[in-house]
Amino acid sequence: MLKFWRSGILCYLLTCSVFFLSCVNTKKTTYFNDLGTSHISAPDAAVATIHKNDLLSISVSSTNAEASKLFNESNFSAMVTSTTTGSTQQMVGYLITDDGSFNFPELGKIKAEGLTIKQLSDLITKKLRDEELLVEPIVTIRFLNFRVTVLGEVAHPTVVSIPNEKMSILEALGLAGDITIYGKKDNVLLIREDKSGKQIIRINLNSNDILSSPYYYLQSNDVLYVEANKEKIASVSKSRSLLPVYFAALSLATTIVWLSFYNHN
Repeated sequence: MLKFWRSGILCYLLTCSVFFLSCVNTKKTTYFNDLGTSHISAPDAAVATIHKNDLLSISVSSTNAEASKLFNESNFSAMVTSTTTGSTQQMVGYLITDDGSFNFPELGKIKAEGLTIKQLSDLITKKLRDEELLVEPIVTIRFLNFRVTVLGEVAHPTVVSIPNEKMSILEALGLAGDITIYGKKDNVLLIREDKSGKQIIRINLNSNDILSSPYYYLQSNDVLYVEANKEKIASVSKSRSLLPVYFAALSLATTIVWLSFYNHN
């Protein structure tokens, strides 16, 4: 009799679990449902422009290494950090201020907002050459704060730093552990800042259109938000509503075990 009751309770609990899992629409959980064997031309990555509050690394080299040092000192802080392998200097870089400019050694204030990395590099190179500060200068510029934020129904919500200044939406989601089974792949929210404010873009990852979309490659400070689907919301609600049932089943099992033990003695 006790074995019969235990089997019945176990079947009941398994049935409830299967019921929850059956609510998930598997077609909506996969990428690119309409993608067959084909060739899709990838979009060009947008050329990043410099904005207020960007942090830039600017390194200068020339035929005279000693003379070039002056233009590289501001890239590092004066603070030296001790590590197990020795001492390191912390990279600081040049912060683009609210007026869209920054101060560069010997050249003074330089307007950078709206320029690309190449345009700013060419501008500084020309100034160094025209003012005869360096011979054959080479200016290398990188973003130090090029990153995107991934939030919502992903395995590991995170801020992703992008050292090579180029990342696709799929790479960003992969670094965040991918969208969970309860994430809405057909309605991913992309928030992108520009001069006029914030763009709000909805992206359908169930479709292969994203592979040729201008939003395939992300830009600095983009935010991706994956909403929870209705199955997740429904499962949470059902779990809460069935908690009393689970507790009742547990109480019943406990009572049966106790009665069986009592009758046995």
